[in-house]
Amino acid sequence: MTFMPKAIFFTPNSSSHPGETLQDKLEELGIGPKEFAVRADKPEKTITAILNGESAITPDMAIQFERVLGISANFWLQRQANHDESIARDKEALKLSDAIPWMKSFPVAEMIDLKWIPNVKSDLEKAAALLEFFGIASFNAWGSYYLGQKLKVAFRISLAGTKQPEAISAWLRRGELLANELSAPDYDKNSFEKILPDLKKIMARHPKNFEKKIQAKALEAGVKVVYSTCLPKAPINGATRWIGDNPVIQLSGRFKRNDIFWFTFFHEAGHIIKHGKKDIFLEDVDYSEKDLQKEKEADEFAVKWTLSHEEFNEIIKHPELTDDMIIDFAQRFGTHPAMIIGRLQHTEKIGFNEGTEFLVKISLN
Repeated sequence: MTFMPKAIFFTPNSSSHPGETLQDKLEELGIGPKEFAVRADKPEKTITAILNGESAITPDMAIQFERVLGISANFWLQRQANHDESIARDKEALKLSDAIPWMKSFPVAEMIDLKWIPNVKSDLEKAAALLEFFGIASFNAWGSYYLGQKLKVAFRISLAGTKQPEAISAWLRRGELLANELSAPDYDKNSFEKILPDLKKIMARHPKNFEKKIQAKALEAGVKVVYSTCLPKAPINGATRWIGDNPVIQLSGRFKRNDIFWFTFFHEAGHIIKHGKKDIFLEDVDYSEKDLQKEKEADEFAVKWTLSHEEFNEIIKHPELTDDMIIDFAQRFGTHPAMIIGRLQHTEKIGFNEGTEFLVKISLN
């Protein structure tokens, strides 16, 4: 399911003050403001203010008007509510124009192409659609949430130190929306550890529907895995965080290589198993020394499950590796040949143009 917030169009939607209707009715009945004030047991200045659109009809007034005019209190209250909403929306439209510069700092065109937000045209509509995408009332609220850490329970790091907090926040929000669409049992660490061998087998085979198999298997342990493509200025491979009672792994498929994808997946899985519920791990963030250590631990976890140091050392004992040897090592170690090629390239044992026939191109929406 693709999340598509409804478009908001700020067109004039004026609703006249109920005082105008009251004026028309009094003229029809031949009753002046003073007489009506006496009949309704209200000060004349109050009635005059209503007739001039300067004061609102309250619930008790509506009941008194009903008795005098025979027009239901609900009618007067609904007219007042419509007018008040119209005024509020007009004011909001004016305030929304202040959000246009904020909106322009986001990759809105790409978000529209990806159908993350509706295909609206005007800047005002784009600003409104972006606010609804984030589920916030104003661009100030976005700053409080993503930069000011006003809700540390929900979002425990600030993006203020990142180069492109707008694009990164949009990517994270997309992951949050996708995660909310998935139903999962409560997270169980033991269950997640038990299915890691199954996930490794999926990696080794890398079937065409690998992303669905990962998602289904991880859900058994209460882990939500979601996929969202990179946005411009948000070059992120993956992220890990908790949403409610479930950990969420969000993957972008950046570089479109299966070896990088799988290393990232097991890196994020390592964060879930080794680190706390209060942590959120994301690239392009200035981490403390303690958090950098956690990143190293997650890397080591990924190494263990994709191609261990011992396995790799055995491979590089051979000065020349044939294609058949790469395939044989992959089968022996229960991994994918691309994981071997990727490690050889990363350690500069071979060039980045070598062994590419073993890499599988992937594309995630």
